[in-house]
Amino acid sequence: MNLARLDLNLVVALRALLEERNVTRAGQRVGLSQPAMSAALSRLRRHFDDDLLARVGGHYELTALGQVLLDRTSTAYDVLERLFASQADFDPARESREFTLVASDYAVSVFGARLARVVHEEAPGIRLRFAQTPPTAVDDTATLLSAVDGLLMPHGIISGFPATDLYDDRWVFLVADDHPGVADRLTREDLARLPWVTYQRTYDAPAVRQLGMLGIEPHVEVSVDSFQLLPLLVAGTRRIALIQARLARLLTPVAAVRVLEPPYEAVTLQEALWWHPVHTHDAAHIWLRETAARVGGQVADTGQGEVVG
Repeated sequence: MNLARLDLNLVVALRALLEERNVTRAGQRVGLSQPAMSAALSRLRRHFDDDLLARVGGHYELTALGQVLLDRTSTAYDVLERLFASQADFDPARESREFTLVASDYAVSVFGARLARVVHEEAPGIRLRFAQTPPTAVDDTATLLSAVDGLLMPHGIISGFPATDLYDDRWVFLVADDHPGVADRLTREDLARLPWVTYQRTYDAPAVRQLGMLGIEPHVEVSVDSFQLLPLLVAGTRRIALIQARLARLLTPVAAVRVLEPPYEAVTLQEALWWHPVHTHDAAHIWLRETAARVGGQVADTGQGEVVG
């Protein structure tokens, strides 16, 4: 396929047609007359050798290929929109725009809150939106990154995309203050016999893989889609939970829990900001990444806290 011979305006028309499933509404959405949108549909049908929209009774439905193209067109549109929104210069004190960062509640608590404070002081017209990481983030990272401005995720889970390192963290365990079966130290036997509360996504994959290599199979009693809920689900129970030390330091005041070191040399967590290559030379994104790296350095300088015990 020769992209130079394609009319990229057809991407706009294709998206509207597939989402609206109506020629008139699609035309109104993109500012084209009904005859012009009909002509665009004819060109698209010739290109794909498929009807894309098939009349069923009094309405149109997507063909099998149209259904496949629905998500792909949305992704392509987002990439093109971000590509042509690139800037040669960016003045954070004067610009007005929104950056969307995908992150876990851990990353927002430890890093995102600091980033938001710096942006508030230095770039009052800039808005930050933190979106929860979807289940498809690991399996379809390219699609996710094409639609957002960045992804906060540790090394060891995804690869193949540019990243800015932010700060490191370490893994610790939480137990209830009054846990009857745990003294001042955990043992590997404790990890195998006690019930666990776990974060159900894949962010802690390297840490979980390490447990498997040590022959430890956690007995998961509760799983939750929030790191911040781990202390509350440990307090007053016999459960244990693996959590990042920086977050544990923030959360231990809100729950009756103790923080204990792992009974093994746990892997280090290296948090990073990942982005799509289309953003690499964009002035606004360069500013975002440089600001993120600076804030990450501030996080690193605070240390990770001592184990309470």
